[in-house]
Amino acid sequence: MNKGLVVIDLQNEYLSTGNLPLTDIKSAVENAARVICQARKAGIPVFHVRHESAEGTPIFAKGSLGAAIQSSVAPEGDEPVVVKRHINAFRETDLKRELDTAGIREIVVVGAMSHMCIDAAVRAAVDMGYTTTVLHDACATMDVSFNGLTVPAAHVHAALMSAFEFGYAAVQSVDEYLSA
Repeated sequence: MNKGLVVIDLQNEYLSTGNLPLTDIKSAVENAARVICQARKAGIPVFHVRHESAEGTPIFAKGSLGAAIQSSVAPEGDEPVVVKRHINAFRETDLKRELDTAGIREIVVVGAMSHMCIDAAVRAAVDMGYTTTVLHDACATMDVSFNGLTVPAAHVHAALMSAFEFGYAAVQSVDEYLSA
């Protein structure tokens, strides 16, 4: 099997009870859980990525409830958990080594945030030669602001997914992916 599922930062911090709540995170996590379940049944390796900041920081603090992976998408058995401290899941982590050791050449990406960690990981993965698919409805983001303009989460998400589809990755819905 040369396909792997990469689950990025589906942590408690992004829930409505966390310090960085995302738009539609509940739906994205439910969809990610469906994909994880199917991957496990099909024998597709699942790789988890978890962001962690220094203790005492306001978000993703080491050892905090916010830094924990949400229970519905938590790792099982010997599924690797890669801890990252930067936006890009490949930067200064073992993710590439884990994927390469498992013989992975094609990755499917789900997680958060579309405009940050998903963006960085997808572009890096493609640059490293991995064939990449993003499941758009198993990813979430938030409203962002620039130069006095607030951009709604749905527009942020659509802009990123369209950029991926234009030149980086296949972009599918969870239903499309699971039915293929």
